[in-house]
Amino acid sequence: MIRQIALSLAFALAVSGATAKEDKLDDAQIAHIAYTAGQIDVSAGKQALSKSMDAMVRAFADQMVRDHTAVNDQALALVKKLGVTPEANPTSTSLSQNAEKKLKELDKLSGHAFDKAYIENEVAYHKTVNGALSSTLIPNANNAELKQLLQTGLKLFQDHEHHAEELAKSMK
Repeated sequence: MIRQIALSLAFALAVSGATAKEDKLDDAQIAHIAYTAGQIDVSAGKQALSKSMDAMVRAFADQMVRDHTAVNDQALALVKKLGVTPEANPTSTSLSQNAEKKLKELDKLSGHAFDKAYIENEVAYHKTVNGALSSTLIPNANNAELKQLLQTGLKLFQDHEHHAEELAKSMK
């Protein structure tokens, strides 16, 4: 649980740190952060699909892969349409590095221990991403279409958060 909180804080600090250092995130940076966050959950979902034997965890992981891939595909289509190149930044780099560490940690687990840690991480991750979307990424997005995509993603990811919380309760 402490690791999940640490991941949440790392994401929150990364987003707020990027905002403080760069004054304001631009649309290319926001697009890259959002895409990176989605890819992280796709990778985590794929890991869960390869390790978990629990039907509910597998169904959740499959949904994460499917939904986050779909949103990322929409984001890539939008940035291509707008002629914007997603721009790596300290936040997206930090996200990727933290996610790589988390995947390695989870990879060492198996059975119920893996399932529980994966779902707890999903709860913490979605809370953090949803908070960053609503407090930083959406308010700083200038392009109306990007803002709308982020808002649509937020609604979907809030559903993910609630689903993960329900799963976590059932795994105690």
